[in-house]
Amino acid sequence: MTESPAAVLVTGEDGVAELRLQRPPVNALDAAAQDLVAALARRADGREDVRALVVTGGDRFCAGADVREMAAMTGDDMALRAPSLQAFTDAVAAVGVPVVAALEGPVLGGGLELALACDVRVCARGARLGLPEVGLGVLPGAGGTQRLARLVGPSLAKDLLWSGRSLDADEALAVGLVDEVVEAGEGETAARRRAAGYAEAGPREVLRAAKRAVDEGAALPLAAGLALERRLFTELFAGPERARRMGAFAARRRPAGPAGPAGG
Repeated sequence: MTESPAAVLVTGEDGVAELRLQRPPVNALDAAAQDLVAALARRADGREDVRALVVTGGDRFCAGADVREMAAMTGDDMALRAPSLQAFTDAVAAVGVPVVAALEGPVLGGGLELALACDVRVCARGARLGLPEVGLGVLPGAGGTQRLARLVGPSLAKDLLWSGRSLDADEALAVGLVDEVVEAGEGETAARRRAAGYAEAGPREVLRAAKRAVDEGAALPLAAGLALERRLFTELFAGPERARRMGAFAARRRPAGPAGPAGG
């Protein structure tokens, strides 16, 4: 009997793909599962028919990395593994189209690091979000310290890292860790609805350019960020999709009656 993969990529006709974790009971991700998630994220990014991506674990998003696997590793083992550990979340963050996380149940450790690598987080009541690695004698190693601080600020990030405490959905919304709270069991539906709205709003190249402008611009001085925006804007303006859409809009708004001033 063939064992089910730890994650799968499902594509839909509406332009929304779904990266689903499926390693029961709590989707704890071992090294092989992390590498698979990275590969699936890259695959989604390379597909022209994918205009948005939902990352979900069903009713239990992800309780983190597989601690039993890590407990058997030496420091030398982890020194070799650490770059791939960060590559797992980096691959999700690098997907050029909007990525929406559907958070239910435990969102802990590497699970929260995965959620932080997404663009938008929809969180169901009953979820718990935290980075409890301090209790295991380590830091988060898949981008958690950096992405968390950039999202909620350094003071709260340090508090969460030092204490290892978790937040419920409403607390996470209040501090900006998640973007929407829905009732338990509705996270995936709400995330897909949001992703479908992004996919329908405009061309794939505009979605990708907007993400680049924000993500790359955040690391630049303002003048350099404005230059990046200007370049992306002019590239899109020169494209056929802009001409088609603006032409259609202008045709619908063209005023009735003869052109030019009226005769007297």
